[in-house]
Amino acid sequence: MPSAAIAAHAPPPVAPDWQRAVRSILVIKWSALGDAALASAILEDLHAAFPQAAIDLDTSPAAQPLYAADPRLRRVLTPDARAGGRLRAALRWLRVVRAGRYGLVVDLQCSDHSRLLLALLRLSGRAPRHCLGFRGGLPYRPRPPALPRRTPPLEAMRGMLARAGIAARARQPVLHVPAALAEDARRRLDARGLAPGTYAVFMPGSQAAGRLKRWSAESYAALGRLLLDAGAAHIVVLGAADEAGACTEIAARIESSHPGRALWLRELALPQIVSVCAGARRIVANDTGIAHIAAAAGRPLLMLCGPTDPRRVKPPGTAVRAVQARGGCLDCYAKTCRYGGAPRCLARITPDAVAGLLADPPHIPADLAVY
Repeated sequence: MPSAAIAAHAPPPVAPDWQRAVRSILVIKWSALGDAALASAILEDLHAAFPQAAIDLDTSPAAQPLYAADPRLRRVLTPDARAGGRLRAALRWLRVVRAGRYGLVVDLQCSDHSRLLLALLRLSGRAPRHCLGFRGGLPYRPRPPALPRRTPPLEAMRGMLARAGIAARARQPVLHVPAALAEDARRRLDARGLAPGTYAVFMPGSQAAGRLKRWSAESYAALGRLLLDAGAAHIVVLGAADEAGACTEIAARIESSHPGRALWLRELALPQIVSVCAGARRIVANDTGIAHIAAAAGRPLLMLCGPTDPRRVKPPGTAVRAVQARGGCLDCYAKTCRYGGAPRCLARITPDAVAGLLADPPHIPADLAVY
């Protein structure tokens, strides 16, 4: 939802005088990886609004590498409030958070679990004076604006800040890559002759439980051949270890007709995704968490959507678009396709159509919707 629409739904912001008294802030965001990357935009705005405050981030161990050397943060907490038995995990979380004596908690998880933990924190006598969330009800004050169901997560978070009188200016993830990791990424690209602006990046995976969101390896390989024929120098495939099968197959299929022009760049640290994507001419991705990390690079990114709503899952950023076939079965958010095999919604997006969308100027077929 555009920011103007958020403003239309939001009551006048509260007076920001209370901000001067805040000396320590806790931001909570456990999952998923893409949403943890989105939280970096909220951290950027909090850091600007509370320059005198120490900010801690409570996140999952999987997302911790994104913030390992973030200059905006005092520390990254990973007590994992959902592991090791519910009661034991809750007690461990309370012990860590009580010690922080936070004046402001910003809950970007806003789940029943995080609400319960914040209620326990209040019962323990260490409740923060201020608690913000992007959903209504206790323990969050002030009440955030009521927004439509399809509001993208970052826009809901930004509306929460605006309601509290905090300027919400960051419109895409803002991730900091440690200098050593950035230099390592540059060396790896240089070693393979990947000059900035000459290669395309493919992100053909998704979390293991969301395999229905994957465009086929055959389609990615066909798109790669089209882009190489149109002038791209290389195709770089990015994916985690559990996506190895698709990444290897795509690179091998492209290499069979264009030797030396495709590679799976494996074993990257999460922040290095930003470094690699910063030099990409274009990025094509499924609805996957690392696409939200890639959005921090600010390069043209096209997300392919079928079983998930592109208006909600598209990464934020002026260079980001999402495409979905028109008609038929869409936005089911299912784990398996009712028709069996590969999802028909994604199969209706052809490599030729995607190549047309990536052209300059782009060609948008009538059977596709672009957001």
